[in-house]
Amino acid sequence: MFQSLYPKAYKKSAYEINYEGLYKKGYRGILFDIDNTLVGHDAPANEEAIALVKKLTQMGYQIFFVSNNKEARVKPFCDLVGAQYLCKAQKPKPDGYVRALELMKLSKEQALAIGDQIFTDVWGANRAGIFSVLVKPLAKKERWTIVLKRGLEFFVKWAYFRSVRRKARQAK
Repeated sequence: MFQSLYPKAYKKSAYEINYEGLYKKGYRGILFDIDNTLVGHDAPANEEAIALVKKLTQMGYQIFFVSNNKEARVKPFCDLVGAQYLCKAQKPKPDGYVRALELMKLSKEQALAIGDQIFTDVWGANRAGIFSVLVKPLAKKERWTIVLKRGLEFFVKWAYFRSVRRKARQAK
């Protein structure tokens, strides 16, 4: 029922992903969300985010930020981490992801998208045919509009984790 909203992978944090393993599988571009994915909502780039982007670019990845936020939020963050960006991406529309791939000159099979929201980050990446990774949101306190979406996400996550457990049992 919710399969189009399911991430291809779930991780507790963007900082705990095995990027080396994904690189070996042929991924060359990472499309990140910013808020609650790498830093708290509206927080500036911190040392951890800057170090991660530096490490990933040194590994050979192209980094691109696809955000629904305004340029006043996105540009300063991306300037600090040294990455390209698209703001006002209108996720879950796939257009922002597709445009980022064009700018990076990568195919959808060479990219993965990482974000904290199902109804924007995951659904948008899935609609664009990009491998989606859902991470746990960093901040506990969020705007009321996001809190409302989190309530709906609860049901999608419940169904997703249930399907993951079922597949694990069948594989045994």
